[in-house]
Amino acid sequence: MKILNFGSLNLDYVYRMHDFIRPGETAAALSRNVVCGGKGLNQSIALARGGAKVYHAGNVGADDGWMLLEMLTSAGVDTTCVRKCNMPGGHTIIQVNDAGENAIILFPGANAAADPEQIRQVISRFDAGDLLILQNEISCIPEIIREAKARGMRIAMNPSPVKGTEQYPLLLLDFLFVNEDEAEHIAGTAEAADTLRQKYPGTSLIITYGAKGARYLGADGQDCWQPAVPVSPVDTTAAGDTFMGYFLAQWSQGADIARCLSVAAHASSLCILKPGAAPSIPEMAEVERFMAERASEGQP
Repeated sequence: MKILNFGSLNLDYVYRMHDFIRPGETAAALSRNVVCGGKGLNQSIALARGGAKVYHAGNVGADDGWMLLEMLTSAGVDTTCVRKCNMPGGHTIIQVNDAGENAIILFPGANAAADPEQIRQVISRFDAGDLLILQNEISCIPEIIREAKARGMRIAMNPSPVKGTEQYPLLLLDFLFVNEDEAEHIAGTAEAADTLRQKYPGTSLIITYGAKGARYLGADGQDCWQPAVPVSPVDTTAAGDTFMGYFLAQWSQGADIARCLSVAAHASSLCILKPGAAPSIPEMAEVERFMAERASEGQP
């Protein structure tokens, strides 16, 4: 099985703040860092660090794209499907407060340059049974889903940012990764889990509930709960991307769902102990040590 992540590539401008800026307020940042990010890049890094071979497709700006390509390549991600565009690259402005929470402004830039011709060229390199991973930070997502499904690929998606994704052909997905708010938005009700199971019966759902944990509702009827692994967060920016990447890395290597959930939960907890997006994503060896330490202390 080959894994293709057709996703976003951003430079993240991360500002540490005591509190999020409010309307009409001017406040000094405690620090600023420029790091590689974008949900697509983060998930590719997590997949690669989790032991999977992943190909990344997307678009970068001509001036600053080298930083993103270097980050992917250094993690072992294949970047031969990434295109350089003569336009500004995507970037974000991220506030991180003293509680480790984040608020993000996203400028799509080159991420909005995906087009039908690029989609056909990229998808043609993959085969039936291969896995496609998507977010919602690039253009032409419905077209990518349909092209990949016509090719016989399996598809996993985290529909974030979630606005508008309820109109996408989500019925074609094999895996839908959502947090609690995203699940309620797509379902249109607070009873999101049951509603989504009825709405997308052929899709396996993975719903994350922050500090409470995560739930897997398989298309085959399997229902698994994974408690969160408690830590004191520093920066939660890439936690969801790390969870998804590690889950799918384990799944692609034949692990059972309980193992996929456990590894993903431990990896995402390690991720939030460090600042930044991609740089905070742990290596598999770190995750295994963390799991072994907790097991030796009698913790699940």
